Amino acid sequence: MSVYQHADRFAAFRHRSYARFFFARFLASFAIQIISVSVGWQMYAQTQNTLYLGLIGLFQFLPSLALILITGSVADRYSRRAIAAICMVVSAFCALALLALTVADAFSPWPVFAILIVFGIERAFMAPAVQSLAPNLVPAKDLSNAIAWNSSSWQTAAILGPVAGGLLYGLDAVVAYSVALAFLVLSSILIVMIEKPAQHSLTEARDWASVLAGFKFIRTEKVVLGAISLDLFAVLLGGAVALMPVFASEILVLGPLGLGLLRAAPGIGAIFVAVTLAAYPIRHNAGTLMFAGVALFGVGTVIFGLSEVAWLSIAALMLMGGADMISVYVRETLIALWTPDAVRGRVNAVNMVFVGASNELGEFRAGTMAHFFGAVPAVLIGGVGTLAVAVIWALGFPQLRKIDSLEAPER
Repeated sequence: MSVYQHADRFAAFRHRSYARFFFARFLASFAIQIISVSVGWQMYAQTQNTLYLGLIGLFQFLPSLALILITGSVADRYSRRAIAAICMVVSAFCALALLALTVADAFSPWPVFAILIVFGIERAFMAPAVQSLAPNLVPAKDLSNAIAWNSSSWQTAAILGPVAGGLLYGLDAVVAYSVALAFLVLSSILIVMIEKPAQHSLTEARDWASVLAGFKFIRTEKVVLGAISLDLFAVLLGGAVALMPVFASEILVLGPLGLGLLRAAPGIGAIFVAVTLAAYPIRHNAGTLMFAGVALFGVGTVIFGLSEVAWLSIAALMLMGGADMISVYVRETLIALWTPDAVRGRVNAVNMVFVGASNELGEFRAGTMAHFFGAVPAVLIGGVGTLAVAVIWALGFPQLRKIDSLEAPER
């Protein structure tokens, strides 16, 4: 059955387990956004060093890279629901540790980086488990709808979380970390409440062929390889999130609330596109639209880098968020529909390392480049690079560009 024959825009929520999963993920994402704004602002306020802003991303990314051969196999071999619950509990303890450092007036770069490494380890295990769990909670006909709502869940948190983080941090950093901690505890409870889903667990021997199955699938499936690598290099070059404290405080002259608004702007654009896609999914020209989204992301990045007024910067960030949402929707739908459940965890582990590289490592790229060349050149170079990547990948992966509808291939 085509994924487009089901017209109910709330189809995924007819399944109770998915509804709990949705709200658990929303609360966790909301908490992470609050923590991200608070840590970034607190770090820059204390150090005035853009390199440390880049290191915040790097230390969260490295565990995913180091553990890539383990996390996917764990998600395929053991209960994805249990893995997600354990990881959310660990993230709650990390929030508690940040709260304790702040209360004790001991917030400094290296203790914070140590906590962020634990955050990174937790996320390394949770990402493939959570990404692989969603398809186990809904039938195939509702999967595209669930993916669109998954994206809107994260983007809604991306809208509200930074604003709330800025407001809460403006009251007191202790308040911000306390609220994040409460949300992470609630998300852990909701995950535990999910009924045990059907899962094709990995039963094959623990050997190198099993461990590397995710890499093998991606390498042989050129459409998936092209989609994942496109996102990696586009966002790696185009990401400007790590430098928002600099733009907010020095270029646009905004305070913590203004930083929250900047952080929320990409989410505003993304949630509009995500809700639209949930009601009106892409039926044709999916590959072309994905490349167009990447190109628009690059255009928005260049405009943001050149802007010196708040309203234009916010508009550029909204364009970036909406354009990126198109790419995310197409990529995640392709991966979910084209990947067999038995190898889904390992494929998603590789995918999430690519996503992490494009975000956390992209923040490191931006922070390091800003340290040596300045914030504005770092953003402009990244935006132009994103446009170049869109052109190069469109030429290098013609089968991806020619994809029409988002349906599973015949096997």
